[in-house]
Amino acid sequence: MTVLRRLAADAVLLAGITAWAGAADATVEKTTVLSRGKERTVFVFAPSSVSAEHPAPLVVAFHGSGGSGKTMVEKWKPVAEKEGILVAAPDSTDAVHWASPQDGPRLLEDVVKAMSERHPVDPRRVYLFGHSAGAVFALQMASLESEYFAAAAVHAGAVDPKYFTIFDYAARKIPIAIWIGTKDRFFPLESVRATARALETRGFPVTLTEIPDHTHDYLNFTPDLNLAIWVFLSAQKLPDEPRFRKYEDPR
Repeated sequence: MTVLRRLAADAVLLAGITAWAGAADATVEKTTVLSRGKERTVFVFAPSSVSAEHPAPLVVAFHGSGGSGKTMVEKWKPVAEKEGILVAAPDSTDAVHWASPQDGPRLLEDVVKAMSERHPVDPRRVYLFGHSAGAVFALQMASLESEYFAAAAVHAGAVDPKYFTIFDYAARKIPIAIWIGTKDRFFPLESVRATARALETRGFPVTLTEIPDHTHDYLNFTPDLNLAIWVFLSAQKLPDEPRFRKYEDPR
């Protein structure tokens, strides 16, 4: 497990962000995706660089409690336009929690398929990102669909130790990166470290970044953080064609 106590390593990468932070002028689109017989709201951003000759990586993003997919996509726009990333962010079924099977894994496959029908997507470069409640969900979905997503990154999230066994479902040791503030009052540092250790002991490549004096706040920290997240995600690629593992639907 790589533990970075400071973001100094990312500082060089972030130095030019202010030059293009306002450059993304494309709009965030609200659309629907049919999943498990229901229309689900999904917000999408497609950068101007996407073309048949340049298939784009795709980030599927999960908002925190009380948040929305729209906010997540808006916060990703500057990096997405600059780096040529498609971003899709569904709204959760419940305002507070993400839940399975309502919100995944099937919804995630349906979102990826819908995006692939509308835009050229690189199938080996589809990623998960989540904040807070969305981070917890991203860790779970990364384990269940480790051969479908290339990597997962989360901010301010951990898995309760009694649910660590979900990591054992992973058919592939999917790379995972976790960012956590040392002053996060919702996810204590030790609980996040415990999650990272549980992943590491199972053979997952894990990067844990502890941000000094940072709180639970994601929305006001996104320009720097999202670029650092993308630096991690962009280095990951599925070794084979994606395989979606189907689970019995209890409906």
